[in-house]
Amino acid sequence: MSRATAVDDRAGEGAADRLVPVHTDWLYHHLRVTGDPGEVTAFRTAAAGAGVIPWQHDLGPAAEDWFHLLVAPPAPQRRSLSLEGARILASQLQEAAEARQRLAVERAAASRACPLDLHRLLPVPERLLHLGPEHPEALAWLWAHWGTTQALRQVVELPVPVPGRPRPIDPGLLWLGFWAADWTPWQAILALRTRWPGLRIEVRPLYDDP
Repeated sequence: MSRATAVDDRAGEGAADRLVPVHTDWLYHHLRVTGDPGEVTAFRTAAAGAGVIPWQHDLGPAAEDWFHLLVAPPAPQRRSLSLEGARILASQLQEAAEARQRLAVERAAASRACPLDLHRLLPVPERLLHLGPEHPEALAWLWAHWGTTQALRQVVELPVPVPGRPRPIDPGLLWLGFWAADWTPWQAILALRTRWPGLRIEVRPLYDDP
């Protein structure tokens, strides 16, 4: 059985059975949306967003974890900072992460640069955004509603245009390439098929180089 088939079969299972590997395996996919040009245009408009999940959680606990990792790194590494230096660096990391978090929130409200933004199509509830990306409830929701636990990455419209040549225009087709964390986002695809019954929405993982 292929991995794609296995994920498809798991689409209706509960969050208790989800699999979130320690090391993320990014899988490349093609998505094709075809149908009436007006409906494809409506889908295109609805799907475009910032391409990020605007988490708004408190990063204080993470800063403490960074501090302890700096003062007691795993073997065979050795501590290279004083306690004060480790505290300062952990604080700087927290400030940088908070700045990035604020930027993600601002971009999510205005940007339409990503042609397939799952948060725009199937928004993560506000309450869960304040819990953070590693909280069990947030992971459970993402698995149940998206089928993957991170935002899609490197979403591009296909075929990628060659400099100096216009991309072929087919108003009845939206063809995208993207990377998904660990799994094909079947739960999201099934929800989109239900929302747009007049469109043909097909997704295919590509296990070789795209």
